[in-house]
Amino acid sequence: MFEWILSVDAWLTLLTLCVLEIILGIDNIIFLAILVSKLPPHLRDKGRILGLGFAMLTRIALLLSLFWVMKLTNALFSFYIGDIRNLSELALSSALFSTSFFAFFSGAIPNMQDYAGEISGRDLVLLLGGLFLLFKSFKEIKECINGNEQENSSLKISSNLWVVVAEIAVIDIVFSLDSVITAVGIAQEVEIMIIAVIIAVFVMLFASKPIANFVEKYPSIKILALTFLVLVGAVLIAQSFDLHISKSYIYVAMGFSLLVEILNIMALKHKENQE
Repeated sequence: MFEWILSVDAWLTLLTLCVLEIILGIDNIIFLAILVSKLPPHLRDKGRILGLGFAMLTRIALLLSLFWVMKLTNALFSFYIGDIRNLSELALSSALFSTSFFAFFSGAIPNMQDYAGEISGRDLVLLLGGLFLLFKSFKEIKECINGNEQENSSLKISSNLWVVVAEIAVIDIVFSLDSVITAVGIAQEVEIMIIAVIIAVFVMLFASKPIANFVEKYPSIKILALTFLVLVGAVLIAQSFDLHISKSYIYVAMGFSLLVEILNIMALKHKENQE
């Protein structure tokens, strides 16, 4: 079971997966920081730990469901837009519904490889996750602009804690789905995948608090983080339609924006000290 411990390749695979999980978890940490900031101060650490704990369990559950995860890449249904005379006779005969310029299929279209009109379980998860991110981010941006404060009743606080925990766990599935599928393709041993997930979650646990405190301290940084999540949501929706946009473009753009914002904060602090 643990023969891989003596294998150099296995350790290199573990290192690769850990780095991959941590890098892909950056947007997750930012989203976690935004959600946790909505909780009262005395509940934030609890919400962060519980949320990441459930997130770790969902990731491990995905890894243990290897067969199901890999089937998520298979087409659930497909549609074809164009002159259906271009389709093969086999494809036409398998269509559930068709007109002169549209055809709908259960599963993949026969005799067509990597067609953009194929919709898989992974595509649906990315689409719903992207829409959720857009909705949540725009809602938070509106509240920041309007200056709405959360009510402090004990009932509201109690229910919000578990709502935040559930939101962290659910959105983590969306963020981690691609990395889990990638892990299945890279590693052969489930133990390596699980160890990589646990290490990544612990790194997120320690990194999330200082990031959350920094975001909460500076409202302009919070707006910047929310716009970053809007972009990530748009990318997830694009990926669900097989429009692949590298997240590196977003990371570079947001990194530059963050650098400019930090320089502005330093300039304002220096000006305040002089006064």
